[in-house]
Order: sequence, then C-alpha cells, then structure tokens
Amino acid sequence: MPAELSPIDKAKFAAAKRAVEFVEDGMRVGLGTGSTAAWMVRCLAERMRDEGMQVTGVPTSTRTAELARQLGIRVTTLDEARWLDLTIDGADEFDPQLNLIKGGGGALLQEKIVATASDQMIVIADAAKEVVNLGAFPLPVEVVPFGWQTTRALLEEVLAGMDVLGRTTALRMNGAQPFVTDEGNYIVDCHLNRIGNPRQLSLVLNQIPGVVENGLFIDICDVVVIGSGDGKVEVRDINEGTVAHDSVDMGDSGNIFADLD
Repeated sequence: MPAELSPIDKAKFAAAKRAVEFVEDGMRVGLGTGSTAAWMVRCLAERMRDEGMQVTGVPTSTRTAELARQLGIRVTTLDEARWLDLTIDGADEFDPQLNLIKGGGGALLQEKIVATASDQMIVIADAAKEVVNLGAFPLPVEVVPFGWQTTRALLEEVLAGMDVLGRTTALRMNGAQPFVTDEGNYIVDCHLNRIGNPRQLSLVLNQIPGVVENGLFIDICDVVVIGSGDGKVEVRDINEGTVAHDSVDMGDSGNIFADLD
C-alpha cells in the first residue's frame, strides 16, 4: 500500500481488503460507487489475480464499470445477471441498526436496485461514518428533471411534517449546471441534521410525484466492515447479532494501481 495515503484512506483500504474476503470463486458481485468502493474494486481485482478467481461484477455506476474493466474484472448488467450473491458498497452514514444514508456520489438509484437484488449487502466504511442518528450527512433525493422545482417544493412541504431538525434543500450542482445522474435525473440534497424516523421518512418521500428514489437504505445492509488506519477491522453482522474484530495485512499492495492510468 502506498505509504503516502492518509489515515482515512488507510482505513478505507483495510475495510475494503477485509470485505473482499467474503467473495468466493464464481460469485456475481455488485460493485458499489464512491471512494471506499473504489478501494474494494482494486482489492477484489488483486485477489482475483493472486488466487485465479473468476468473479462477475455488476457495477452501480459508469465510473465503477470503467474502473473494474481497467482492472480486468468481467462486468455485466443486472438484467444479464438477474440476481447477485452479494453487493459490497460504501456508505455516507450508518446507524446502530445498519440503516444507511447513501448517494453522496450520485449513484443512489442504481446502488439501491443492485443492493436489493443481492442475497447479502456488505458495507465498508471508516469509523467516522458511524452515527447515533442518521441525518448529519445531507440526504440525497433523486428527482426527474421535469418540474423539479415543483417536486422540490412538495419535498419541503412534506419535510415540515417529519421528525427532522433541519429542512433546507438544495439542487446538487456540477459547476454551473445541475448534476445529472447516470439515469438522467437530478438530485436534491436535504440538510436534515437529524432524522428521527428514517423508515417513515423514506416511505413518505417516495410518495411525492417526481421523486424517483431517496438515499435512505433501510433493512438492506447485512454486514458493515469498519476499517482503521492501523489495519484493524470490526465486522458487525446485523442478522447474526455478532461483532468480530480482525486485522488485515497493510503491507505493500502498490500493484493494485499498476493497471491504472
């Protein structure tokens, strides 16, 4: 592993390396999106090369697909794979029940579809992503471009009746233009500070005309792998009710970058 990595990147690397140990030869694996998931894709490619494993990846974004192809991972679509053995992805926040906020990278729709089409979802994170209550990270809501301002107004009206501390919303931008998802939609980020009832909020948001999906992942994550900069990891399994502590080899893994430009 390159020595110049920050402590947070080292923690992400540790979590990613431990998470890919769940992958077995012949599996169909959902590949998440974001900086932590990118570590996972690199670690998975390295393990495939070292052990001669055959794994088929279903990416949750075009940028993940590009990275996987660069690293020699066979990529297919969810329509082709139909059902997945597991999905490994990052999260912007997770709470004690392993409910998540995702979508900081703008791929929440594909991420949620892929995760729910999997036997198991494993989340990789550093300790800073753990919260008592979701909501410190802005909640992304994906909306269709047509009438998005009306959708945003309806969204704000609904938030007024929800158990949240903040109700400010903002259209996500990419420079001077709205950010556009892989599905051609916009994202409205909701600055809620604390979400008292994530399950209720998720259900209500998805009833608003124009809303495609929201970034609350409720009862989807099965396992979270929390990495530390020193290589220690904690593995929490919500179904088994177990917490395990482990460590990974933080030695030189610079070759995982060798195929990247």
